[in-house]
Amino acid sequence: MKFVFTDKKVDLSPAVHAYAEKKISKLDRYFKEDAVASVTLSVEKEQRCIVELTVRSGSTIFRAEESVNNEMRAAIDQAVAVIERQIRKNKTRLEKRLRQGAFERGVPASSISDEMAEEEEFNLVRTKRFFIKPMTVEEAILQMNLLDHTFFAFRNQDEDGTFAVVYKRHNGGYGLIVDES
Repeated sequence: MKFVFTDKKVDLSPAVHAYAEKKISKLDRYFKEDAVASVTLSVEKEQRCIVELTVRSGSTIFRAEESVNNEMRAAIDQAVAVIERQIRKNKTRLEKRLRQGAFERGVPASSISDEMAEEEEFNLVRTKRFFIKPMTVEEAILQMNLLDHTFFAFRNQDEDGTFAVVYKRHNGGYGLIVDES
């Protein structure tokens, strides 16, 4: 697995990066050799340690964001645990995408909670159909805010009508997802 570290608003020692690499490497058995782990380490208000962990393997992306007061290593541990839970929870759906034999080393049954033992079915409860209107990003944000939604799908008028989605970010501001096909 390849690692990419980004430190925001903080200068961390190489020991913290080495610790993160060691902990995240435990996930290596699930992923193929082309996997890339992007780790963003930041501190807010001089006490809140935040770890954003994104693991990309082929077309599959896992993401976790954890924060802990004054303890970067604990935040790293929690982020790795979240990714591992995501993998175990969706084990049968992921077996084709992950490394061959990734699940052969069994996890003790006591470490898996009852709710994780049985996989959830994806329960689609509603389907909406609507015309996706070409508009600018600013118009899409305005429309999203008028509807009081957290995201809004539209055809980006500035990008020759490509499909795009604007969304509200947790830490404020907006994000844009653009179709590259």
